[in-house]
Amino acid sequence: MFKSLTLTKNLSLISSFLHDSDRKSFPKLMMDFARLVIRQRCIPKHYISRYMYKKDCENIFDFLPDKFLYELKSKFNDREVIEVLENKLYFDLFYRQFGVSLPKILMFNHKKLFVIADRWIEVNNLDEFRLLLKEIFRDKDSGFTVFVKPTYGTYGGDGIYKIAFGQLSDNSDLINKIYLKVLKSGYLFQETICQHPHLDKLNPSCINTIRIVTFIDRSGKIEIISAFLRMSISNYYLDNTEAGGCAVSINLNTGCLEKYGYKPFSKSGGKRLIEHPLTNTVFDAFTIPDFYKVKELVIKAASFMPGLRLIGWDVGLGINGPVLIEGNSDYNIHGSDKMYGGLRANPVFRKALEEIGYYFTNPLE
Repeated sequence: MFKSLTLTKNLSLISSFLHDSDRKSFPKLMMDFARLVIRQRCIPKHYISRYMYKKDCENIFDFLPDKFLYELKSKFNDREVIEVLENKLYFDLFYRQFGVSLPKILMFNHKKLFVIADRWIEVNNLDEFRLLLKEIFRDKDSGFTVFVKPTYGTYGGDGIYKIAFGQLSDNSDLINKIYLKVLKSGYLFQETICQHPHLDKLNPSCINTIRIVTFIDRSGKIEIISAFLRMSISNYYLDNTEAGGCAVSINLNTGCLEKYGYKPFSKSGGKRLIEHPLTNTVFDAFTIPDFYKVKELVIKAASFMPGLRLIGWDVGLGINGPVLIEGNSDYNIHGSDKMYGGLRANPVFRKALEEIGYYFTNPLE
Protein backbone atom coordinates (compact mmCIF):
# COMPACT_ATOMS: atom_id res chain seq x y z
CA MET A 1 0.00 0.00 0.00
CA PHE A 2 2.80 2.43 1.01
CA LYS A 3 4.79 1.69 -2.16
CA SER A 4 1.67 2.26 -4.24
CA LEU A 5 1.07 5.69 -2.62
CA THR A 6 4.72 6.65 -3.08
CA LEU A 7 4.64 5.68 -6.76
CA THR A 8 1.42 7.65 -7.29
CA LYS A 9 2.94 10.71 -5.64
CA ASN A 10 6.14 10.47 -7.69
CA LEU A 11 4.18 10.12 -10.93
CA SER A 12 2.13 13.17 -9.95
CA LEU A 13 5.29 15.22 -9.34
CA ILE A 14 6.76 14.13 -12.67
CA SER A 15 3.53 15.11 -14.38
CA SER A 16 3.61 18.53 -12.66
CA PHE A 17 7.17 19.04 -13.83
CA LEU A 18 6.45 18.04 -17.43
CA HIS A 19 3.35 20.22 -17.70
CA ASP A 20 4.81 23.28 -15.97
CA SER A 21 4.33 26.21 -18.36
CA ASP A 22 7.35 27.95 -16.78
CA ARG A 23 9.63 24.98 -17.50
CA LYS A 24 12.65 25.37 -19.76
CA SER A 25 12.72 23.47 -23.05
CA PHE A 26 14.02 19.89 -22.99
CA PRO A 27 17.22 20.79 -24.90
CA LYS A 28 17.89 23.53 -22.34
CA LEU A 29 17.18 21.16 -19.46
CA MET A 30 19.59 18.57 -20.85
CA MET A 31 22.26 21.21 -21.41
CA ASP A 32 21.88 22.49 -17.84
CA PHE A 33 22.08 18.96 -16.50
CA ALA A 34 25.24 18.12 -18.45
CA ARG A 35 26.99 21.35 -17.45
CA LEU A 36 26.20 20.78 -13.77
CA VAL A 37 27.51 17.21 -13.88
CA ILE A 38 30.79 18.39 -15.40
CA ARG A 39 31.15 21.43 -13.19
CA GLN A 40 30.02 20.09 -9.82
CA ARG A 41 31.18 16.48 -10.37
CA CYS A 42 27.97 14.93 -9.10
CA ILE A 43 24.45 14.08 -10.20
CA PRO A 44 22.56 17.39 -9.78
CA LYS A 45 19.74 16.09 -7.61
CA HIS A 46 19.17 19.67 -6.47
CA TYR A 47 18.23 20.84 -9.98
CA ILE A 48 14.51 20.40 -9.47
CA SER A 49 14.31 21.06 -5.72
CA ARG A 50 15.94 24.49 -6.26
CA TYR A 51 13.53 25.26 -9.11
CA MET A 52 16.45 25.63 -11.53
CA TYR A 53 14.31 24.17 -14.30
CA LYS A 54 12.22 27.37 -14.37
CA LYS A 55 12.70 29.69 -17.36
CA ASP A 56 13.70 32.58 -15.12
CA CYS A 57 16.67 30.70 -13.61
CA GLU A 58 19.87 31.23 -15.56
CA ASN A 59 22.47 31.21 -12.76
CA ILE A 60 22.49 27.45 -12.23
CA PHE A 61 26.10 27.35 -10.95
CA ASP A 62 25.19 29.56 -8.00
CA PHE A 63 23.14 26.72 -6.51
CA LEU A 64 25.20 24.23 -4.54
CA PRO A 65 24.67 20.45 -4.21
CA ASP A 66 22.99 19.14 -1.07
CA LYS A 67 25.87 16.87 -0.07
CA PHE A 68 28.38 19.71 -0.30
CA LEU A 69 26.20 22.05 1.80
CA TYR A 70 25.55 19.45 4.48
CA GLU A 71 29.28 18.75 4.83
CA LEU A 72 30.08 22.46 4.83
CA LYS A 73 28.25 23.14 8.11
CA SER A 74 30.52 20.82 10.08
CA LYS A 75 33.61 22.76 8.96
CA PHE A 76 32.52 25.90 10.81
CA ASN A 77 30.82 24.55 13.94
CA ASP A 78 32.76 23.12 16.88
CA ARG A 79 31.15 19.87 17.98
CA GLU A 80 32.19 20.50 21.59
CA VAL A 81 29.74 23.41 21.95
CA ILE A 82 26.92 22.35 19.63
CA GLU A 83 24.98 20.92 22.58
CA VAL A 84 24.22 24.44 23.84
CA LEU A 85 22.05 24.98 20.77
CA GLU A 86 20.72 21.49 20.16
CA ASN A 87 19.45 20.95 23.73
CA LYS A 88 16.64 23.48 24.21
CA LEU A 89 16.94 23.44 27.99
CA TYR A 90 20.67 24.23 27.83
CA PHE A 91 19.88 26.87 25.21
CA ASP A 92 17.46 28.61 27.56
CA LEU A 93 19.79 28.40 30.56
CA PHE A 94 22.73 29.75 28.53
CA TYR A 95 21.05 32.68 26.76
CA ARG A 96 18.80 33.81 29.60
CA GLN A 97 21.86 34.88 31.62
CA PHE A 98 22.65 37.45 28.91
CA GLY A 99 19.20 39.02 28.97
CA VAL A 100 18.21 37.64 25.57
CA SER A 101 14.45 37.59 25.00
CA LEU A 102 13.29 33.94 25.03
CA PRO A 103 9.99 32.03 25.25
CA LYS A 104 9.05 31.37 28.88
CA ILE A 105 9.52 27.77 30.05
CA LEU A 106 6.64 26.77 32.33
CA MET A 107 7.71 23.18 32.95
CA PHE A 108 10.14 20.53 31.73
CA ASN A 109 10.68 16.87 32.35
CA HIS A 110 12.95 13.88 32.05
CA LYS A 111 10.66 10.90 31.60
CA LYS A 112 8.54 10.61 34.79
CA LEU A 113 10.22 13.46 36.63
CA PHE A 114 8.73 16.91 35.99
CA VAL A 115 10.13 20.25 37.16
CA ILE A 116 7.55 23.01 37.61
CA ALA A 117 8.11 26.31 39.43
CA ASP A 118 10.48 25.51 42.33
CA ARG A 119 9.78 21.80 42.75
CA TRP A 120 9.95 18.45 41.00
CA ILE A 121 7.15 15.88 40.81
CA GLU A 122 7.03 12.26 39.73
CA VAL A 123 4.14 11.58 37.37
CA ASN A 124 2.86 8.01 37.23
CA ASN A 125 -0.39 8.23 35.28
CA LEU A 126 -2.44 10.32 32.87
CA ASP A 127 -4.55 11.93 35.61
CA GLU A 128 -1.46 13.24 37.40
CA PHE A 129 -0.13 14.59 34.10
CA ARG A 130 -3.43 16.35 33.42
CA LEU A 131 -3.31 17.96 36.89
CA LEU A 132 0.15 19.37 36.13
CA LEU A 133 -1.12 20.84 32.87
CA LYS A 134 -4.05 22.44 34.69
CA GLU A 135 -1.59 24.03 37.10
CA ILE A 136 0.22 25.62 34.14
CA PHE A 137 -3.05 27.09 32.89
CA ARG A 138 -4.22 28.32 36.30
CA ASP A 139 -5.17 32.02 36.37
CA LYS A 140 -4.46 32.41 32.63
CA ASP A 141 -6.87 33.98 30.17
CA SER A 142 -8.90 31.95 27.67
CA GLY A 143 -6.49 32.58 24.79
CA PHE A 144 -3.45 31.24 26.65
CA THR A 145 -1.74 28.29 24.91
CA VAL A 146 1.33 26.14 25.52
CA PHE A 147 3.82 24.58 23.11
CA VAL A 148 5.18 21.16 24.03
CA LYS A 149 8.54 20.48 22.38
CA PRO A 150 11.19 17.77 22.61
CA THR A 151 14.19 19.03 24.55
CA TYR A 152 16.45 17.70 21.83
CA GLY A 153 15.73 17.63 18.09
CA THR A 154 12.58 18.80 16.30
CA TYR A 155 13.35 18.59 12.59
CA GLY A 156 10.37 19.56 10.45
CA GLY A 157 8.27 20.30 13.53
CA ASP A 158 8.14 16.59 14.39
CA GLY A 159 6.90 15.92 17.93
CA ILE A 160 5.72 19.48 18.64
CA TYR A 161 2.24 19.97 20.11
CA LYS A 162 0.12 22.97 21.04
CA ILE A 163 -2.35 22.84 23.91
CA ALA A 164 -5.21 25.19 24.80
CA PHE A 165 -6.98 25.01 28.15
CA GLY A 166 -10.18 23.63 26.67
CA GLN A 167 -8.30 20.62 25.31
CA LEU A 168 -7.41 19.39 28.80
CA SER A 169 -10.91 17.98 29.12
CA ASP A 170 -12.38 18.14 25.62
CA ASN A 171 -9.59 16.41 23.73
CA SER A 172 -8.54 13.45 25.84
CA ASP A 173 -6.98 11.69 22.84
CA LEU A 174 -4.53 14.55 22.29
CA ILE A 175 -3.54 14.78 25.97
CA ASN A 176 -3.09 11.01 26.14
CA LYS A 177 -0.93 11.09 23.00
CA ILE A 178 1.24 13.86 24.44
CA TYR A 179 1.53 12.04 27.78
CA LEU A 180 2.77 8.84 26.13
CA LYS A 181 5.32 10.77 24.02
CA VAL A 182 6.58 12.94 26.88
CA LEU A 183 7.26 10.03 29.23
CA LYS A 184 9.69 8.47 26.74
CA SER A 185 12.23 11.32 26.89
CA GLY A 186 12.50 15.00 27.79
CA TYR A 187 10.16 17.83 26.79
CA LEU A 188 9.76 21.55 27.39
CA PHE A 189 6.41 23.21 28.02
CA GLN A 190 6.71 26.78 26.73
CA GLU A 191 4.33 29.70 26.86
CA THR A 192 3.23 30.61 23.32
CA ILE A 193 4.62 33.91 22.08
CA CYS A 194 1.97 36.62 21.74
CA GLN A 195 2.57 37.45 18.09
CA HIS A 196 2.85 40.98 16.73
CA PRO A 197 -0.57 41.82 15.16
CA HIS A 198 1.07 42.76 11.85
CA LEU A 199 2.28 39.16 11.44
CA ASP A 200 -1.27 37.96 12.06
CA LYS A 201 -2.16 39.54 8.73
CA LEU A 202 -0.23 36.70 7.07
CA ASN A 203 -1.52 33.85 9.20
CA PRO A 204 -2.87 34.26 12.75
CA SER A 205 -3.08 30.49 13.38
CA CYS A 206 0.68 30.08 13.89
CA ILE A 207 3.77 31.93 15.01
CA ASN A 208 5.26 33.03 11.69
CA THR A 209 8.95 32.64 12.47
CA ILE A 210 11.94 34.26 10.83
CA ARG A 211 14.93 32.05 9.95
CA ILE A 212 18.15 34.08 9.86
CA VAL A 213 21.54 32.60 9.07
CA THR A 214 24.68 34.20 10.49
CA PHE A 215 28.35 33.65 9.67
CA ILE A 216 31.40 34.56 11.73
CA ASP A 217 34.46 35.09 9.55
CA ARG A 218 38.08 34.47 10.51
CA SER A 219 38.45 37.96 11.98
CA GLY A 220 35.42 37.45 14.25
CA LYS A 221 33.08 39.69 12.25
CA ILE A 222 29.44 38.55 12.41
CA GLU A 223 27.30 39.00 9.31
CA ILE A 224 23.89 37.84 8.13
CA ILE A 225 23.79 35.55 5.10
CA SER A 226 20.06 35.22 4.58
CA ALA A 227 16.64 35.64 6.14
CA PHE A 228 13.23 34.27 5.25
CA LEU A 229 9.81 34.18 6.85
CA ARG A 230 8.03 30.86 7.39
CA MET A 231 4.28 30.49 7.71
CA SER A 232 1.55 27.90 7.62
CA ILE A 233 -0.63 28.14 4.54
CA SER A 234 -3.54 26.48 6.35
CA ASN A 235 -4.95 26.86 9.85
CA TYR A 236 -2.21 24.64 11.27
CA TYR A 237 -0.20 25.83 14.30
CA LEU A 238 3.22 24.98 12.80
CA ASP A 239 4.91 27.16 10.19
CA ASN A 240 7.61 24.70 9.14
CA THR A 241 7.75 23.99 5.40
CA GLU A 242 8.08 20.26 6.04
CA ALA A 243 4.82 20.49 7.99
CA GLY A 244 3.04 21.99 4.98
CA GLY A 245 4.02 25.65 5.27
CA CYS A 246 5.86 27.95 2.90
CA ALA A 247 8.80 30.35 3.13
CA VAL A 248 9.41 33.79 1.60
CA SER A 249 12.77 35.55 1.40
CA ILE A 250 13.24 38.82 3.26
CA ASN A 251 15.19 41.75 1.84
CA LEU A 252 17.94 42.22 4.42
CA ASN A 253 18.06 45.99 3.96
CA THR A 254 14.36 46.85 4.00
CA GLY A 255 12.67 43.94 5.79
CA CYS A 256 10.26 43.57 2.84
CA LEU A 257 9.23 40.14 1.63
CA GLU A 258 10.24 39.12 -1.87
CA LYS A 259 7.81 38.06 -4.59
CA TYR A 260 7.59 34.27 -4.29
CA GLY A 261 6.66 31.89 -1.51
CA TYR A 262 8.18 28.41 -1.74
CA LYS A 263 7.12 25.03 -0.48
CA PRO A 264 9.26 21.89 -0.89
CA PHE A 265 8.89 20.64 -4.47
CA SER A 266 7.53 17.34 -3.17
CA LYS A 267 4.59 19.24 -1.70
CA SER A 268 4.16 22.03 -4.26
CA GLY A 269 4.68 20.29 -7.58
CA GLY A 270 6.71 23.33 -8.62
CA LYS A 271 4.04 25.94 -7.95
CA ARG A 272 5.19 29.19 -6.37
CA LEU A 273 2.90 31.43 -4.35
CA ILE A 274 2.70 35.21 -4.64
CA GLU A 275 0.15 35.66 -1.84
CA HIS A 276 -1.07 33.77 1.19
CA PRO A 277 -3.90 31.43 0.11
CA LEU A 278 -5.99 32.09 3.25
CA THR A 279 -5.47 35.77 4.03
CA ASN A 280 -4.67 36.87 0.45
CA THR A 281 -1.79 38.98 1.77
CA VAL A 282 0.53 39.73 -1.16
CA PHE A 283 4.06 38.81 -0.17
CA ASP A 284 6.05 41.59 -1.83
CA ALA A 285 3.67 44.20 -0.36
CA PHE A 286 4.42 43.01 3.19
CA THR A 287 7.18 44.39 5.44
CA ILE A 288 8.45 42.85 8.70
CA PRO A 289 8.03 45.49 11.44
CA ASP A 290 11.20 46.46 13.36
CA PHE A 291 13.28 44.09 11.26
CA TYR A 292 16.45 45.85 12.38
CA LYS A 293 15.71 44.63 15.93
CA VAL A 294 15.49 41.06 14.64
CA LYS A 295 18.92 41.43 13.03
CA GLU A 296 20.38 42.95 16.19
CA LEU A 297 19.04 40.02 18.24
CA VAL A 298 20.69 37.31 16.13
CA ILE A 299 23.98 39.21 15.92
CA LYS A 300 23.96 39.40 19.71
CA ALA A 301 23.13 35.70 20.02
CA ALA A 302 25.91 34.73 17.61
CA SER A 303 28.43 36.85 19.53
CA PHE A 304 28.05 34.62 22.61
CA MET A 305 28.85 31.49 20.57
CA PRO A 306 32.13 32.15 18.68
CA GLY A 307 32.71 28.40 18.30
CA LEU A 308 29.57 28.11 16.18
CA ARG A 309 30.24 30.16 13.08
CA LEU A 310 27.45 29.10 10.71
CA ILE A 311 24.06 29.05 12.45
CA GLY A 312 20.40 29.23 11.53
CA TRP A 313 18.40 31.20 14.13
CA ASP A 314 14.63 31.06 14.55
CA VAL A 315 13.02 34.28 15.75
CA GLY A 316 9.41 35.07 16.58
CA LEU A 317 8.13 38.64 16.54
CA GLY A 318 6.16 39.32 19.70
CA ILE A 319 4.14 42.38 20.67
CA ASN A 320 7.12 43.59 22.73
CA GLY A 321 9.79 42.82 20.13
CA PRO A 322 11.67 39.84 18.69
CA VAL A 323 12.02 36.62 20.69
CA LEU A 324 14.84 34.12 20.09
CA ILE A 325 13.21 30.70 19.80
CA GLU A 326 16.21 28.52 18.97
CA GLY A 327 19.52 28.22 17.18
CA ASN A 328 20.44 25.37 14.82
CA SER A 329 23.90 24.21 13.82
CA ASP A 330 22.41 21.50 11.62
CA TYR A 331 19.83 23.67 9.91
CA ASN A 332 18.17 23.36 6.50
CA ILE A 333 20.94 25.12 4.59
CA HIS A 334 19.66 24.09 1.16
CA GLY A 335 16.52 26.08 1.97
CA SER A 336 18.63 29.25 2.06
CA ASP A 337 20.27 28.17 -1.19
CA LYS A 338 16.85 28.01 -2.84
CA MET A 339 15.33 31.08 -1.20
CA TYR A 340 18.25 33.35 -2.07
CA GLY A 341 18.74 32.21 -5.65
CA GLY A 342 21.99 30.33 -5.04
CA LEU A 343 24.33 30.86 -2.08
CA ARG A 344 27.44 30.89 -4.25
CA ALA A 345 26.45 34.41 -5.33
CA ASN A 346 25.82 35.56 -1.75
CA PRO A 347 28.63 37.97 -0.74
CA VAL A 348 28.72 36.81 2.90
CA PHE A 349 28.50 33.11 2.10
CA ARG A 350 31.31 33.52 -0.41
CA LYS A 351 33.61 34.24 2.54
CA ALA A 352 32.85 30.78 3.91
CA LEU A 353 33.46 29.25 0.48
CA GLU A 354 36.73 31.13 0.06
CA GLU A 355 37.91 29.92 3.45
CA ILE A 356 37.59 26.29 2.38
CA GLY A 357 39.00 26.97 -1.08
CA TYR A 358 35.84 26.56 -3.15
CA TYR A 359 36.20 27.63 -6.78
CA PHE A 360 34.35 30.60 -8.29
CA THR A 361 35.26 30.66 -11.96
CA ASN A 362 34.93 28.08 -14.70
CA PRO A 363 35.32 28.31 -18.46
CA LEU A 364 31.96 26.56 -18.91
CA GLU A 365 30.08 29.51 -17.46
